[in-house]
Amino acid sequence: MRWLTAIPVYNEVSTVRAVLQEVRRHSPEILVVNDGSTDGTAEVLATEAGVHVVNHPRNRGYGGAIATMFDFAVEHNYDVLVTTDCDGQHEPSRIPVLLEALTADVDIVSGSRYLRDFRQNDPAPNDRRWINRTITEEINERYHLNLTDAFCGFKAYRRRAIESFRITEFGWGMPLQLWVQAVRVGLKVAEVAVPRLYLDPNRAFGGLLNDADERIAYYRRVLADAEKVELPNGVASLVTESCA
Repeated sequence: MRWLTAIPVYNEVSTVRAVLQEVRRHSPEILVVNDGSTDGTAEVLATEAGVHVVNHPRNRGYGGAIATMFDFAVEHNYDVLVTTDCDGQHEPSRIPVLLEALTADVDIVSGSRYLRDFRQNDPAPNDRRWINRTITEEINERYHLNLTDAFCGFKAYRRRAIESFRITEFGWGMPLQLWVQAVRVGLKVAEVAVPRLYLDPNRAFGGLLNDADERIAYYRRVLADAEKVELPNGVASLVTESCA
């Protein structure tokens, strides 16, 4: 199995070198998508040997960075893509846990910060926990999934899953679009428990999304729009009552 770990980066000059050092311990190949950073991140990446780097000239957003990762994985014939963040929320040492759960009948393994308690867990900011729980429950009810954490960016995807997606949401709500598309094409999903780490609990989303009510309204719009996105050619959509 040929696999790649990919990291979206936007103005992470203070953490990117340390994160890469840890990811190298657990991944044979690494891709960094530098999403228009202006803080010196690009200069740091230029000194990191043995890392694939794709630079976006301008910031495209979290979903835009993930879309670039998907394209890279398909174009370079990787069997599996692991995604992890660069802000210290994910422990690269748990990459093997994701891969172990990616059994032959599973298409996506997603980390969950709420599946079980870890000694090192940090308390989640109240608005984030409330929004995560609310949206996760709505996804489970509407699309008949059994998720405990709809937003975790620590994931492993099989190539067949990546090729089934069409990302049109480039903002923070992109993971929600993928859940809807996964249901539409009948992908098998599994969760694994990962620690809940918030090194900067006050980190902002930016703009209107800093307001919790605006953020949850945006996430609901993403879910509604995801049901209407035309899937890639050759990918059949399973029409169910939950997505009709």
